[in-house]
Amino acid sequence: MSTDRHYPDEIAGPFEAPPIGFEDREGREIEIRAYEGTDEEYEALASMYVAFDPSDRAQGIPPSDEKRIREWLDNILAEECLNVIAWDGDQAAGHATLVPDEDVYELAIFVLQTYQEAGIGTRLMKALLGYGAESGVELVWLTVERWNKAAVGLYKKIGFEVSDSESFELEMAIRLGAGEEE
Repeated sequence: MSTDRHYPDEIAGPFEAPPIGFEDREGREIEIRAYEGTDEEYEALASMYVAFDPSDRAQGIPPSDEKRIREWLDNILAEECLNVIAWDGDQAAGHATLVPDEDVYELAIFVLQTYQEAGIGTRLMKALLGYGAESGVELVWLTVERWNKAAVGLYKKIGFEVSDSESFELEMAIRLGAGEEE
């Protein structure tokens, strides 16, 4: 429940909202865009998740078979969710989502194995947070396996703080500057 979760007092960011174009560390031209609900985007995401390395799955997501992947996508691509996709041409290289959880949002991010460690995850997460702030999102949380030092380090660098370390997983939270500029 969101009322039990601790959120930082400090506002993180600002983060740039998509569209954002950049060259990754491998020299690929990557564009991050907000999900618009087209069939092409949906199919590109489904293909990305079918190709997803099973060793990169955490907490049971993404699902491993295509039918369950599509059911899962139907949930996280719903209208009330915010989604951004990292594109390498017409191939989805990464995807990040903010899913409403009462009055706050849960964040999940996935980068296809062949695109990892090229700076795409950092840009993708910042773009999602920028899109979230622009859309009025103020409080965001995520869970991460505590052994995943690279992810924990990235989240901290962006501005997430550990909000609960009682379980097997770390829970981290961030406060965005949504609604501050009136």
